[in-house]
Amino acid sequence: MEWLVEPFALGFQQRALLGGAIAGVMCAVVGTWLVLRGLSFFGDAFVHGIVPGIALAILLDFSPLVGAAIAAVVMVAGIEFVSRQTALKEDTGIGLLFVGMLGLGVVIISRTDSYSGSLTTILFGDALGVTPADLVMQSVLAVVVIAVAVALYRPLLALAFNRGKAQVLGMNPRRTHALMLALIAAAVIGSYQAVGTLLVFGLLVGPPATAALVARTVPAMMGIAIGISLFSVWAGLVLSYYLNTAGSATMAVVPIVLFFLTLVAVTITRKYRRASSSVATSGGSTSAASVESAP
Repeated sequence: MEWLVEPFALGFQQRALLGGAIAGVMCAVVGTWLVLRGLSFFGDAFVHGIVPGIALAILLDFSPLVGAAIAAVVMVAGIEFVSRQTALKEDTGIGLLFVGMLGLGVVIISRTDSYSGSLTTILFGDALGVTPADLVMQSVLAVVVIAVAVALYRPLLALAFNRGKAQVLGMNPRRTHALMLALIAAAVIGSYQAVGTLLVFGLLVGPPATAALVARTVPAMMGIAIGISLFSVWAGLVLSYYLNTAGSATMAVVPIVLFFLTLVAVTITRKYRRASSSVATSGGSTSAASVESAP
């Protein structure tokens, strides 16, 4: 069992595990609603959209949290503006801002002296560079995100399955949607240090998508997604330690691999059950026919 403990013997390794775990829980909770609403592409674009805010914060030396929050607001406002002022579908605005915001972030960060190092940290994270201050910030954001998600459970559930019914029930789906976007922003902002803006999408969508393959209720889906996230963080750091790979990237890849393994297993199980059901049905029909034809 020593090989399981060795990757977390040092303080910075333990902080990487804790920071990744907090990020994983936040992403699993928020990502559940993202997957249920079919907004995965939006989530991907949103993750990229905060890059210029963080880059500007590094360039001008102010809090990356503030920069990311400003960029998130700009991203959402831009998507709303395009969809309202044109006949284009919402995904067009999302695609335009996806590329535009990411490109702008790279342009801004290229103005810094440590261009390569800063860009790598923003895009791919620095799991082993998580500080105690980062953990405090993450913990506060995690408490807020989970508390708001619990408080909004019924409105989010109604919005996920029937926006029109949510409107009829007086749940104000527009406001609920805006609060969901705020939750996504908070989860991404609280996770980029540990996982990176590009790779946080793996934890945001991978665990909930995997959970959706086997769960029958939303609470079960969310619980399974949290479990998968925590396992992915742990397994990713263990694998990165022994394979000498990037910790953040390995953490982000694990839930994607788990998704496809689960998908294959579920597909095989369904085919087996259908085959067994067909055999049972045909067997029953044959027996009945034999009884009827007996003298």
